Amino acid sequence: MLAGLDWTVFAAALLAGVLLDALLGEVPRFHPLVGFGRLAGAIEKRLNRASSAAPARIASGMTGWALAVLPLAALAAWICALPSTPAVQVAMHAVLLYFCLGLRSLREHMLPIWRALQAGDLPLARALTARIVSRDTQQAGESDLAKAATESMLENGNDAVFGTLFWFAIAGGPGALLFRLANTLDAMWGYRTERFNLFGRSAARIDDALNYLPARLTAISYALLAPGASSTRRALACWRRQAPAWSSPNAGPVMSSGAGALGLQLGGAASYGGEIEQRPPLGEGATAAAHDIPRAWRLVRNTASLWVVAMLAIAYGAQHA
Repeated sequence: MLAGLDWTVFAAALLAGVLLDALLGEVPRFHPLVGFGRLAGAIEKRLNRASSAAPARIASGMTGWALAVLPLAALAAWICALPSTPAVQVAMHAVLLYFCLGLRSLREHMLPIWRALQAGDLPLARALTARIVSRDTQQAGESDLAKAATESMLENGNDAVFGTLFWFAIAGGPGALLFRLANTLDAMWGYRTERFNLFGRSAARIDDALNYLPARLTAISYALLAPGASSTRRALACWRRQAPAWSSPNAGPVMSSGAGALGLQLGGAASYGGEIEQRPPLGEGATAAAHDIPRAWRLVRNTASLWVVAMLAIAYGAQHA
């Protein structure tokens, strides 16, 4: 049994959580992760002292991570462990999964960039892309914007969807919540800047650890769902050659495999803070164009479908073996 749940409870909660995300998307107001972000910001402001010595700042970051994540994850685990009917169990785990999944959100953030590019509206495409990436977009052309959106789609497919599903399989709704809170803290604190290099180090390392297996399963899935055997071989070869060059141990496999599966040349030059940064290459093939954004979306969507089917089959097999 996955997540220690009865097969029927696990299956119903998984399908209900995925369906809620597909139908409703992000909660428009009072989203729990938005509230968590405010909490994390307040904790960081209180604990992150630039005047402290390096060991103290690292320890403060670890303390901040524990204060932000552990009470909420423990509360979710306690509530889900309370005696309840199967229907209530399904509802609790499904709602937690729904709050943590971001599949529809990916589509809603990425496809408008494609539509703007299709319409030739570069200013709108630049503004939409700037909402999802940290690189400069003011002077970006179609290929730059398509590359940024495609890379973000592939990487966030792992962070917002597949990592969440993996930890849901391990520990149900509380597992999904723990992963998404840790991933959110990495997105907020895991920067190598003067402000966060020491304080955010624990958040970055914990996210790396939690994401290690999901990222590699995502990379395998992207390769398997590539269009044709030659594309699968290319995705695996790009993963093997290119991932070690990336500083992130998890983004490298995911994006290199995804770029190879799509037959695209991603990575390379990007502007950050007005300076051009040469990043390692990802994939091989054509330069990214507007039509590649929905191609990347379909790869992520199909991978999500594969994962749901695989999770149901594994859970059923585990209970009926």
